[in-house]
Amino acid sequence: MASVFVTGSADGLGLLAARQLLAQGHAVTLHARSEERARAAQRAAPKAAAVVIGDVTSLEGMRTTARQANALGRFDAVIHNVGIGYGEPRRNETVDGLSQIFAVNVLAPYVLTVLMHRPARLIYLSSGLHRRGRADLSDPQWTSRRWDGMQAYSDSKLFDVWLAFGVARRWPEVLSNALEPGWVPTRMGGPDAPDDLTQGGETQAWLAVSDDPAATVTAQYFYHRQRRDPSAQTRNEASQDALLDYCAGLAGTALS
Repeated sequence: MASVFVTGSADGLGLLAARQLLAQGHAVTLHARSEERARAAQRAAPKAAAVVIGDVTSLEGMRTTARQANALGRFDAVIHNVGIGYGEPRRNETVDGLSQIFAVNVLAPYVLTVLMHRPARLIYLSSGLHRRGRADLSDPQWTSRRWDGMQAYSDSKLFDVWLAFGVARRWPEVLSNALEPGWVPTRMGGPDAPDDLTQGGETQAWLAVSDDPAATVTAQYFYHRQRRDPSAQTRNEASQDALLDYCAGLAGTALS
């Protein structure tokens, strides 16, 4: 039995992956941004070991989430599922003055990676839209560009792959991978999304616990439990390091 922490698991793909892991007999800790959503998550997955509460739109919320998770011990795997979509019609700013998409989709996974006890496996959710991402950190907060929600989201999903691969290089003892779940009919994906919802949660659960040689790899990118070639720009080590350094500056904590 493995112990797994799934961020952003009050609903959607995070909850789906959590339920699949619970059905396999693993110990799963959920994460929700508020007490209300935590209660809903507990009702949806009553066998969950615990629910960590923390609003990761703020740096303090990210740190609070990490502290609560650490109080539960070291996890075997952490699935960085938390994220927001591309439907924001304007640039929403967090209390820290950051673009909300960047804060939730990129900085939160970074901060939790740095501050939590180091697990054996890390899984970062990306998207096929990472291929539209711009490998440019000159304005990741969209302070000088005209807002484009789709581009901001695509950039964030490229950055998530940089995180996964950069961590894999710096922590060779940890299996750190990224994946795209497909365009599935969640609240984010919408009811007309064509991909299979069940498969949308399978890959992250599989990467978290499976002893299959295909799953016990690092610095790889997956779709429906199959390795897939990500955008070539995800393999740029200088870009990976630049993102890690940028996040370290925002968070005040560097990846060791």
